[in-house]
Amino acid sequence: MDGYAVRAADVKSFPCKLTRIAESAAGHPWTGKIVAGQAVRVFTGAAIPDGADTIVIQEDVDPVAEQDNVEITVRSAEIAGRYIRPAGLDITAGQVILPAGTLLSARAIGLAIAAGLTHASVRLRPRVGVLSTGDELVSPGELPGPGQIISSNASFLANFVSACGAEAVDLGIARDVPGAMLDAVRRASNLDLVVTTGGASVGTHDHIVSDLGSSGQNALHFWKIAMRPGKPLISGNVDGIPLIGLPGNPVSTAVCALVFLRPAVAHMAGGTASSLQFLMPLAVDLGINDQRQDYIRAQITTKDGVQVIMPAPRQDSSMMSVLATSNALIVSPTF
Repeated sequence: MDGYAVRAADVKSFPCKLTRIAESAAGHPWTGKIVAGQAVRVFTGAAIPDGADTIVIQEDVDPVAEQDNVEITVRSAEIAGRYIRPAGLDITAGQVILPAGTLLSARAIGLAIAAGLTHASVRLRPRVGVLSTGDELVSPGELPGPGQIISSNASFLANFVSACGAEAVDLGIARDVPGAMLDAVRRASNLDLVVTTGGASVGTHDHIVSDLGSSGQNALHFWKIAMRPGKPLISGNVDGIPLIGLPGNPVSTAVCALVFLRPAVAHMAGGTASSLQFLMPLAVDLGINDQRQDYIRAQITTKDGVQVIMPAPRQDSSMMSVLATSNALIVSPTF
């Protein structure tokens, strides 16, 4: 704080008079030592002189003039140590400030630079191939024909994995024919993970599971989970490249990406995804769930002055408008 560095022992009764003997400014420290009855003019960011243990802010001082060897009158003062940042307040010697696996955000880089660290050992960003499947899909910018929809999942996933610290690789749209998924993945290079959307159900036009089954031994790890939305989720690999097969419904894709894809990318980058779970009162009763863990789109809001979470009235897994306006998911466990 802008003010005067003093000895707390000298400012116990008021008003009291001290002699200003020097000035200490940011980048221009005063190297002497304060003794009884003395004060040093200081400014924000300045080094505190030896012998001083508190700061009297300038609003509580009546100076005769802004020069050394003049008398100042102190009208009030805080306790010893007030307005002084001790050495080691932010970082101490030997402290690990960025553990292995930390995503180098702007904040993390700022911390490293502040500590004088200009080099870091890093991992390459995982390359995640994003593949949409379905004859009904057209690329963004194209006009859908009868029975067609715009392929939005790929755009969502590309932005999602980028936000998670990975590099998204567009694998295009695989049509509903056997082997199309395998061909699209094998045409790409240097992939660390494949994520597909659609083609995960049990219909005759869904080929992700059958393609994995035909591609080699143990290529299909598991299929279907007790989760809503997201039941048809697939885990497997194509020629040793891990694959996460997401359902085609947009909300199912988004929820499964948050629950499964986000931690997978964090693990591949050498870290651990931070927990996003917290407790909050419900705004309304939910009732008893069934045998699938439910991820209910909701909004955090205020009711009667208390912060609560309100589920959206409709939960259809095609309704991206509901997901886009939600800011939380209520996790309703199985009964």
